[in-house]
Amino acid sequence: MRRSKTQGISEVIKAFIKESGLGPRLKETELINSWEEIVGTMISSRTKKIEITKGRMTIWLKSPVVRNELMMLRESLRKNLNEKAGEEIIKEIVLK
Repeated sequence: MRRSKTQGISEVIKAFIKESGLGPRLKETELINSWEEIVGTMISSRTKKIEITKGRMTIWLKSPVVRNELMMLRESLRKNLNEKAGEEIIKEIVLK
């Protein structure tokens, strides 16, 4: 006997993510994992740690030169990250 309310696995997963509120956290993780793709190998190799909390992205860098460079490009970097996510997730970028 066939059930009338069958759903595909992707529909079930999307519904679970939406109901559990995991969507924004998954987008944050996706941004962190695509950091090298967004900024390039040179900057990525000089990055110690990245953390996103409540719309604030904190980036720890090994090089003061790269920190100064990103300081000047902070707003365009924020726009690129939000464009990659498909919504405004990053409201502020802090460089350390």
